[in-house]
Amino acid sequence: MKIAITGIGIISAIGNDQRQTVDALLHEQTGVWTMHYLHSNHTELPVGEVKMSNDELLQKLNISSLEAISRTALLGLHASREALQQAKITDVSEMAFISGTTVGGMDTTERFWSDWQKNKNLNYVSQHEAGATTQTIAQHIGSFAYLMTPSTACSSALNAMIMGANLLRAGKVKKALVGGTESLTCFHLNGFHSLMILDKDLCRPFDKDRAGLNLGEGAAYVVLESEQEALARGATILGYVAGYANACDAFHQTASSEEGEGAFLAMQQALQMAKIEPQAVDYINAHGTGTANNDASESRAIKRLFGEQLPAISSTKAFTGHTTSASGAIETAICLLCMQKGFVPVNLHYQQGDENVIKPVQKTQFRPLQTVLCNSFGFGGNDSALVLSQKGVDFADKITDVTLQEYVCVVEDLDDYKGYIPPMVARRMTPQTRKMMVAMKKVVQESGIEPAKIEAIFCATRLGNIEQTVAFLEAMLNENEQNLPPTPFMNSTHNTVASQVAIELKNHHYNITYSDGEKSLQSALLDMKTQLELGLIQNALVLEFDTCEPKFDGMLQKVGQNSQNIAKAYIYCKK
Repeated sequence: MKIAITGIGIISAIGNDQRQTVDALLHEQTGVWTMHYLHSNHTELPVGEVKMSNDELLQKLNISSLEAISRTALLGLHASREALQQAKITDVSEMAFISGTTVGGMDTTERFWSDWQKNKNLNYVSQHEAGATTQTIAQHIGSFAYLMTPSTACSSALNAMIMGANLLRAGKVKKALVGGTESLTCFHLNGFHSLMILDKDLCRPFDKDRAGLNLGEGAAYVVLESEQEALARGATILGYVAGYANACDAFHQTASSEEGEGAFLAMQQALQMAKIEPQAVDYINAHGTGTANNDASESRAIKRLFGEQLPAISSTKAFTGHTTSASGAIETAICLLCMQKGFVPVNLHYQQGDENVIKPVQKTQFRPLQTVLCNSFGFGGNDSALVLSQKGVDFADKITDVTLQEYVCVVEDLDDYKGYIPPMVARRMTPQTRKMMVAMKKVVQESGIEPAKIEAIFCATRLGNIEQTVAFLEAMLNENEQNLPPTPFMNSTHNTVASQVAIELKNHHYNITYSDGEKSLQSALLDMKTQLELGLIQNALVLEFDTCEPKFDGMLQKVGQNSQNIAKAYIYCKK
């Protein structure tokens, strides 16, 4: 089976559809500028905003202004409709919808946080969760066979594509709508600002004087289906998914390792799946954020894999801003459009070379593109790569039923970490992370599997480290967005626990986190089972965690919901 792409939908700072996006790329026009729609005190920071207000999006999408819906969901709905329309799909009942996000409905949470304390606008409480974004978009499209929400920070959308491709290969669905969506919020603007990696000028990926990134927002989705299915229904094939991989850097929560091990492994494995040598790649759309650490690490990983004969390389984040969880999908859509139109986009604002990083494309190049590599790297060293091609690869998969040996560990005592985690290390962890770390260590010991031989880590969480989220949110609101501590923000991402476990185990394999409300574990287990059936893995570590935060739990109770404390770890092995 070849995996064909039959629909593309995209919205970002450089355009509200495919045509506007291509036009901006060809005219070398950035969409990053002074903030207009985001209401932050940090007006000195340029951002890549979609050029429509929420009211304009509601009107364009024909949604009532009375409906509780986040900007993240609005952007996602806009892009997904374009993709489905191009693919000529109206019935989604045999289709998976996999949408990556980290911000989720944070734009509504920060806007109504004080109102919720006064029992006002409580209809927005349920929009906070990452998975609620996926559910809300689906409610306006149709009844999908599966709804899944990967939440691995900036690699979320590309990981959604990996999951969609695996579901197709395993025969679990006939089609998949995959990608991601993210809106700008004061929360993550201030979060990145607290890490001191935002540039007050327009970002300059790979430039010697690069000084950080510009945040952006947007959404993009592509429709995946088998080539046979696409041809049978007369769909136009826009390109093929030829290879993909996810690997973990297992180095640091926010920084990349010097050698870029996770990035190297992701690219290497994606090319191996595509059955091509590095020299066959015509263009690399780099992650290229413009930070000193990322650009140097990614460059070193690229040079390790490609040697001195590098293909054309550019980062398009200077056009759109860094759209975080949506970036992998937005840049995949850009790659597909470039392949169709026959050009390599320029790396905007690059002026001075740096001997420690690659030299990107400085002028738009017009030439055919047969094979393109797209990189997407997230916090926690969650690194993914995707190979797109004009011809595709035949995935001749043999699906096998699997019988599993299960090991389970549940940890409830907060003091149970003693003897498992050094006190100085434990002090830097949240209580729930400590519990998960102990559960992981106990179940690994029970299973007898060497940590290095664990072939994948799957994590399920509804709210992530919600106490860290609330701590940073309230500090931001109370301190007028000034002098905010970075630690709560770093720990607020949903994949924090999975990445910290990988770092502890020094495990560089597949690493994923799902946030689908009460069905989060179901999503993680579906991913795991699919990979086992495809023979991609032989064993897996599964983590399930959530924690209660009094204020947010109080909000949930007001709308008839509850949060809970969970710290479970499972090992599954093929018998």
